[in-house]
Amino acid sequence: MKHIFSHSIIFSLFICFQFTSCAQQQKSTIKKVEKTDSKLKTGADRTDLYLSKLKGKNIAIVANQTSVLNVLQRAEVSPNVMGSKLVSHHLVDYLHNYNGINVKKVFAPEHGFRGKEDAGAHVNDGVDTKTGLPILSLHGKSKKPSTEQLKDIDIVVFDIQDVGARFYTYISSLHYVMEACAEANIPVMVLDRPNPNGHYIDGPILEPKHKSFVGMHPVPVVYGMTIGEYGQMINGEKWLKDGVQCDLTVIPLENYTHDYQYSLPIKPSPNLPNDKSINLYPSLGFFEGTTINAGRGTHIQFQIYGAPFFKESDFSYTPKSNEGAKYPKHKGKLCYGKDLRETDHLNTINLTWLIDAYKQTPKKESFFGKTFTIHAGTEKLQQQLEQGLTEQEIKNSWKEGIEDFKTIRNKYLIYK
Repeated sequence: MKHIFSHSIIFSLFICFQFTSCAQQQKSTIKKVEKTDSKLKTGADRTDLYLSKLKGKNIAIVANQTSVLNVLQRAEVSPNVMGSKLVSHHLVDYLHNYNGINVKKVFAPEHGFRGKEDAGAHVNDGVDTKTGLPILSLHGKSKKPSTEQLKDIDIVVFDIQDVGARFYTYISSLHYVMEACAEANIPVMVLDRPNPNGHYIDGPILEPKHKSFVGMHPVPVVYGMTIGEYGQMINGEKWLKDGVQCDLTVIPLENYTHDYQYSLPIKPSPNLPNDKSINLYPSLGFFEGTTINAGRGTHIQFQIYGAPFFKESDFSYTPKSNEGAKYPKHKGKLCYGKDLRETDHLNTINLTWLIDAYKQTPKKESFFGKTFTIHAGTEKLQQQLEQGLTEQEIKNSWKEGIEDFKTIRNKYLIYK
């Protein structure tokens, strides 16, 4: 049975999922940009740059709960005094109601249009009850729009918040959308958004033989690019099937640099609830391919890690079914581990936690799961852990690949 979706609750989500203020986090040398910063504008906010390009067109939108824009509108700012204020709209609502723009359908990525599905869960097609638009899944039977789905479309608009980690699958969805559109001669417009992990580059380079939906390109785990810049790299490096290239337009951010510490106003997926989890995600994401729980099944996902077989400690928790994690690792079992919520803001991947967890696992052969190499993008990391290498020794093996990647990356940067 098809699911029925509604985004009438998007604006309450905007309030309910407000992230912890950057001021409450540890000190950092990175310039802070609060979510209320009126100087920074997302690509979606910059309507003057793209509405005229969409008028008279049949469009499809790739969107989820993060696809929100702020528009300055005339409003009463105090009793009997008229002025203007920023009003939030979901992009689908805004464009659907805009005169001369014909929104035909919406494509939804992993976690679904409302962003509540489990990681990796099959997402069904549906219908939006507010607009009547069809919602087509990019994480169901197929991860790539079909020729049939695109046959009546003049342009595809992509507007999804990324978090800057290679195994976060929204960049994979962008790849397949660009590929399908290139094959069908349909242009793609990316409304760019800040990368909350855009301030550094780190991790092993993905090897082509380990390509999957959780890692499609030869880039490090943390690549330091916005999703618009990343799209330009996909295109320029001819990573699409058969080297095809997409007619790509990026609507850029205003007043943004990679050094900004950006606080996301809406959580990008169920298990990244706040700024701290997003900052720790590139380091703790390796646990996805192990027997270790990284906070799924709690309200502090990707801010802790543990297992029932760890040594008893002052910190413990019991994973339970919740939104985005129906079957968390070690469900219902008391786990001992570490609470990382008070750690400093990271400007690099931290491997000490992965090394610690491996050392604490009694049966070493059970530590690595089938997807560990997929997440790492290489077999070497597992081998290095098994050999007992230190964090620095492991990181030294990444240096050459990272420097080569930086040379490629520089060709596609929009922001410094």
